[in-house]
Amino acid sequence: MAAADSVVFCSVLDGKGGGRDVDSAAPSDKAPAWTHLDFKEADARQWLLSKGVDEQVVETLVAQESRPRVLAHDDGLMTVMRGINRNAGEDPEDMVSIRIWLTADEILTVRQRKVRAAAEVHDLLLAGKGPASAAETMVMIVDRLAEGAGEFIDKLEDGVGEYEESLDERETGQARAELSAIRREVAMVRRYIAPQRAALETLSRQGAKWFSDDQLYSLRELADQFLRFVEDLDLLRERALVLQEELMNRISQEQNTRTYLFTVVATIFLPITFISGLFGMNTAGLPGLEDGRAFWIVSGVMAVTSIGIIVWLRLKRWF
Repeated sequence: MAAADSVVFCSVLDGKGGGRDVDSAAPSDKAPAWTHLDFKEADARQWLLSKGVDEQVVETLVAQESRPRVLAHDDGLMTVMRGINRNAGEDPEDMVSIRIWLTADEILTVRQRKVRAAAEVHDLLLAGKGPASAAETMVMIVDRLAEGAGEFIDKLEDGVGEYEESLDERETGQARAELSAIRREVAMVRRYIAPQRAALETLSRQGAKWFSDDQLYSLRELADQFLRFVEDLDLLRERALVLQEELMNRISQEQNTRTYLFTVVATIFLPITFISGLFGMNTAGLPGLEDGRAFWIVSGVMAVTSIGIIVWLRLKRWF
């Protein structure tokens, strides 16, 4: 069968860590084969059906939205995984999906956007340092997904650490925006990392038919690694919450300081305002209208009143 438009590459494994790309997706030498598909192409679904993949499995492999999970079906194993988006110009937390259909001697991987983990394993295969079997191909892809997730979480931790150290130096509006971005990234990544751990645990339990003991052990280790990722993300979320509380306390303190200052000023000037308003009425009978000393007397009263209020506030230790 000639490779369709949806086939990104098709490789035949030599069983020693090497392989070669071929035009046919059904090699005649019966060697283990790895076919990588892009299901955005219109012929992807029909190509999978023509390979004898069950229609229910095909629907999952080409679904627009998917969550990490594992499903054993007849003589194959269907796995859906997510990886950090390491494509140029795209958000890392917008995780890319890779769907895997594994049988004893063949592996089909399906993507919608480029998955760096698959490309890296393919490069290793062509360099003679890749997987020796279809099952090992899958383990190496999952391992690369874990490596990418670990690097991204490390960057998040470094970013939160720098944020904690420089919080006092940051402008409030900028600090709130950056903190919101961190929390959004953590939430989006955790959304897929957590079920991925459960999927790997299921894979290690149900995969005895397709994986060797060493490969099952590697899958259990990867499941444990994803568990640590979940714990790290939970810790990052808690640190972000603490930072947010500290930031809100700082904002509240700034508001309280301004309110306190306005209150002190208002307390000092309120009696003066009352006196000036009282003597500024345009009504007959106001005292001092004919006395040239009246202005200075009123001004003196307002000055004494202001000084008295300031002294009283100081004695009360209100400022």
